Amino acid sequence: MRAACFQESGKPLEIRDVPDPEPGPGEVLLAVKGCGICGSDLHVTELGGAVPAGAVMGHEFAGEIVAVGRDAKGPDGPWKVGDRVCTMPGISCGTCVRCVSGDVMGCANLRMTGFGDVGGGYAEYAIGAAPLTFRLPDNVTSADGATVEPLAVGLHAVEKVGLELGEDVLIVGAGPVGLACAIWAKLLGAREVVVSDYAAHRRDLAVAYGATASIDPGSEELGPAYERITGRAPTLAFECVGRPEIVSAISLVMDRGGRIMSAGMCMAPDTFMPLVFGTKELSMHFASYYTHQNYQLTVDMLAAERIDPLPMITDRIGLDALPEAFEALRQPSNECKVVVQP
Repeated sequence: MRAACFQESGKPLEIRDVPDPEPGPGEVLLAVKGCGICGSDLHVTELGGAVPAGAVMGHEFAGEIVAVGRDAKGPDGPWKVGDRVCTMPGISCGTCVRCVSGDVMGCANLRMTGFGDVGGGYAEYAIGAAPLTFRLPDNVTSADGATVEPLAVGLHAVEKVGLELGEDVLIVGAGPVGLACAIWAKLLGAREVVVSDYAAHRRDLAVAYGATASIDPGSEELGPAYERITGRAPTLAFECVGRPEIVSAISLVMDRGGRIMSAGMCMAPDTFMPLVFGTKELSMHFASYYTHQNYQLTVDMLAAERIDPLPMITDRIGLDALPEAFEALRQPSNECKVVVQP
């Protein structure tokens, strides 16, 4: 099959012919119909040694089953060739306490998809674990099923920080993670969902996705702008940028007793002033991936048409265009979610 393979930091992905993967027991093989380019993919390739040479990346994918391994069962029976599905990006043991509880991405024996352990969705075919695979509803195309993963990230972040009914929310950063947090915050009962981003098109997209207001930090100070909209300083904020110094900046505008959720997954050392956190009695929260339940709820909400995945997708490209598009996303652009359709 053809796949986009990582070479080394500083070099673009390379399209190569590689062996077709074969599903083992409890696994299915997908013909990839859509795979989103994730910001974490961009960041991790900048870290020397984080991804092995030759790895097929891509963890936000969906497609159609073309081969089924032994005992590859779904919730309603064995998976079949032709089933349209999305899959969580990993192969877990399935028997530990975390797996049984639904926290499969926390399995100590997890084999990650798209980061070297298991080949990912920047390819014509990819492996999925049968228990971590979900049937796509009829109203979601196989390619658009790639949005389930980033949407589930936002759900887990909102769930983990404990959003209270009627609470106002500040979201800093309106990329895919920020948009997903905005969607779920509104669906799960937030009153005001205020999104801050320098890019006008991203602010507009956030409002289309459930944000009640937006702030341009380039023309208005974040704290006063938020208070003008909600009537008070933030009590709950989501950091969705993934760059150093953002958490520190958010802490300066927070109300006493506020909570900050780091959803941007910054991959560089960061600093903040403990005195600010201490005097304001702020708490810091972190979320990693999602649970099995988060994935299922996301699929169910798409099926019920409570969430429209299409506005998030700003471009669709073929596999040959991936290396150039991947590098272009390292710089500010008008893109939100670019979906590769091999």
